[in-house]
Amino acid sequence: MPEIHLLRADHASALYAFERDNRAYFAASVPDRGDDYFTEFEGRHRALLAEQAAGHHYFHLVVGEDGEVLGRVNLVDVAGGEAELGFRIARKAAGRGLATDAVRRICGTAHGYGLRSLRARAAVANEGSRAVLVRTGFAEVGGVELDGAAGHLFRRFLGESTA
Repeated sequence: MPEIHLLRADHASALYAFERDNRAYFAASVPDRGDDYFTEFEGRHRALLAEQAAGHHYFHLVVGEDGEVLGRVNLVDVAGGEAELGFRIARKAAGRGLATDAVRRICGTAHGYGLRSLRARAAVANEGSRAVLVRTGFAEVGGVELDGAAGHLFRRFLGESTA
């Protein structure tokens, strides 16, 4: 079973490899991070760690037995007992329930960060992400625009069942 790790400085090279190796796969369903993400990765990684230390975000990696990053599950824009959940799973690990398991686990962890609810967004075309959110106890509460495309807004109050 993969482990969930809070992002650390020593994750940088494995995280870079994960993002680089899956760039085209992710860009098929979410906006591409752009070339600057990769050319400025080290500085960005340090900045994210500082934001995490300040309690603004909580970045998590899904790590396989060999130390390879298989996914990310992040809680961003933490404020007022709420945060936005985002996740992505490597192409080679997709379709095996890893996203569902990781999101369920992070929902349990989020309460420990003082969060009472989570929101998430998914493009209409991203059926897989929408299904993960529904399976993990999120309810659709409205529509949103995501980089010019139609999307759904979801919310989950923590402490509810994830069955």
